[in-house]
Amino acid sequence: MKRYLLLLSFFALAATAFGQMPEPVKWSFESKMVGDNEAELIFKGKIEEGWKTYSSRQSYDPMVDNGPIPTGVYFDEGSHFEPVGELQESDNRKEAKEPLFDNIDVAYFTKYITIRQRVRINDFSKPVTGYIESMACNDEACLPPTPKDFSFTLNKPAATVQQESAPAAPAPEEKAASELAESEEAAGQKTIILGAPAEAEQVPGPNSSSQLPVNWSFATNELDGEGLYELVFTADVEDGWTFYSQHTSPEDGPIPTEFNFAEGAHYELIGETTEEGKVKSGPDPYFPGAEVVKFVEGPVTFRQQVKVSDPAQPISGYLVYMACDDEQCLPPSDVEFAFDLATGTGAVATIDTNTGLKAIDQRIDGIRATYQEPVGNCGDEAVARDENLFWTFILGFAGGLLALLTPCVFPMIPLTVSFFTKSSSDRKSGIRNALIYGLSIIVIYVSIGLLITGVFGATALNALSTNWIANTLFFLIFLFFAFSFFGYYEITLPSSWANKSDQMADKGGLIGIFFMAFTLALVSFSCTGPIIGSALVQSATSSFGPFVVMLGFSSALALPFALFAAFPGWLNSLPRSGGWMNSVKVVLGFLELALALKFLSVADMTMHWNILPYEVFMGAWVIIFAAMTAYLFGLIKFPHDSPMKKLSATRGTFAFLSLAFTIYLVTGFMYDEDTKSYNALKLMSGLAPPAKYNVFLAEAKADESIKAQYPSFSKCANNLDCFKVYEEGMAYAKKNNMPVLLDFTGYGCVNCRKTEEHIWVEDVVKDRLEQDFVLISLYVDDRQKLEETLFSIPRQEKLRNVGNLWADFQIVNFEQNSQPLY
Repeated sequence: MKRYLLLLSFFALAATAFGQMPEPVKWSFESKMVGDNEAELIFKGKIEEGWKTYSSRQSYDPMVDNGPIPTGVYFDEGSHFEPVGELQESDNRKEAKEPLFDNIDVAYFTKYITIRQRVRINDFSKPVTGYIESMACNDEACLPPTPKDFSFTLNKPAATVQQESAPAAPAPEEKAASELAESEEAAGQKTIILGAPAEAEQVPGPNSSSQLPVNWSFATNELDGEGLYELVFTADVEDGWTFYSQHTSPEDGPIPTEFNFAEGAHYELIGETTEEGKVKSGPDPYFPGAEVVKFVEGPVTFRQQVKVSDPAQPISGYLVYMACDDEQCLPPSDVEFAFDLATGTGAVATIDTNTGLKAIDQRIDGIRATYQEPVGNCGDEAVARDENLFWTFILGFAGGLLALLTPCVFPMIPLTVSFFTKSSSDRKSGIRNALIYGLSIIVIYVSIGLLITGVFGATALNALSTNWIANTLFFLIFLFFAFSFFGYYEITLPSSWANKSDQMADKGGLIGIFFMAFTLALVSFSCTGPIIGSALVQSATSSFGPFVVMLGFSSALALPFALFAAFPGWLNSLPRSGGWMNSVKVVLGFLELALALKFLSVADMTMHWNILPYEVFMGAWVIIFAAMTAYLFGLIKFPHDSPMKKLSATRGTFAFLSLAFTIYLVTGFMYDEDTKSYNALKLMSGLAPPAKYNVFLAEAKADESIKAQYPSFSKCANNLDCFKVYEEGMAYAKKNNMPVLLDFTGYGCVNCRKTEEHIWVEDVVKDRLEQDFVLISLYVDDRQKLEETLFSIPRQEKLRNVGNLWADFQIVNFEQNSQPLY
């Protein structure tokens, strides 16, 4: 548990305010041939002052003992290479007790680390790839291990491939033979060798997909409605490059473009493949004496007619082409293709020569064209975005008002306002100084929001809302915050920070006022930190979210200082500080506890753990709010609570509201005949898991006859039939002549649940979805692994799971990565 507390404490600090996520280890990578078929892979790391990373060789068992995660190098399995011997580490390895992990004996590196691994190469045409994982710690916190891809392209007989993500540390002379590291093999499809982390930027070979000068796209046209189709191959050629026509003679010349179709009884080729494009005929400088026909610019279109007896079956195969520019000719490239006649689309599937992965291009020209010029517009997206930012501001403002009622902030109001009014020469200057003080508070907190936005960016922030690791970490953070509010410990920043800021405040003037505000931010952190962290997490789905939520929070926090400075008489109307402020903290603790379950629920649904279904989640919320009700009625006490002599009117009101909400939660277990599931509560929309994700009710079954033909056919939100694979849903829709509602959603998508539980349940909408449309729901955060790792040609990224696949499909066709998208 201590390990997780350290991790979440660091993340809480970074997410709340006062620093960006550090990257303490910078890596560079080299390889060198040490024999005809052997190479040495070298991982060099420069470690920032005050940080350390852990050796692969430890005296403890990392799977059992509570120790830091050892460094690990994970090679993708393949017959084209094999590790030789064991991993070697540099000679600056140290051993000591680690105070962050209960003084366990650990081995670690500081300043620099060099790790070497020999491999035997059986096939030089394929790179050696994998990913690396390690943990870095300083005296106060540890960073969670993060996987990083690497790739080494090796040449025979001798070559050095250097990939650099940052300048390597000047490595001192190392011992010729370091102690050998322990290595082990992992189950599944990976060879695992414990070693050092590396941030590898892949260096493409001359024929890698990232440098292929010809980009292929595919489509189909139905010609007569009686099984005659046209397959269309379109090639876009980069400026300065050419590739060769089918009519070029291969004798003593370049390789002509050639189409190879897989055999199938469901179709036959009609005639030859035709070609259309700007060509040049004559001798070629690379192939003296050969007469060639080559395409000098794109687009180039190839057409092949086919007679089809079963359109449900795809037509696949591969094409071969050769490309040259003024300086070089690339080796012939194979491009696999597959035409789906049911949807009228084709897909490219090449082998990326840099990664050795099957590469795909999911772009569909028809979708992209109609998306860019739609037939109609369902609404103003700008207005929707503005409304979302408005509610984000309200969320921050509400958090600021709550922070004002905590014992760290509330007593500061009269003290600070009195200081400004007494130390100023007149009332006007007192008001001015208080306004500057309030403005300084806004600047400080808004800067935090801008910092978080700048460091993480829009894509990363959106990914946080569905990533299972982030959501599990948020669950632990919120638990940590909750028990802090209950009074079992305090979250404080180093006292030296506040002392230094206070010294700056003594200088007076504008700088002094600013540092007075900064001192308030530091000393009130134990109360405001959890509220700020919670608000930032909730706002992380938008690139402007952190900025807007912090603007709202700081505005609410600064407002009373400005108002009471302008009207000091109002101070007499403030309630006295007392035990009621601790009650506010405890109530916030219950709310943090309830919200913690929301993040665990997202991780649970994304990873299919099945540990927090609807009944468990709702039951836990009933218990939490029943406990809060008991606390407000005085039946439960926490460490800092004073004895309650009588129930005040205010506290009694909140106690009865809490009781009413608890009863409301209980009604969520009532059965809904329409959805054949529990009665999903509108107030819990986006917080609780979908009611269909339950334990005790029988799971609704999809039509078995349809599912036999389309395996992804199943029940989705509100017991609606849906397809979870795009191609299957489109094929069914075309076969039945029905329109499609394409739903980009996610297990962790809060707004998706709100739409489904507020709008899709309306009779007029539900009837249309059930009877008039084919629903295709693509889950962009589904962590189920693909049968094989794919490589996205447009985005140059690996696709390892189902969620990656559909997120890539959404981005390349709709130029968006947010959900829901309909």
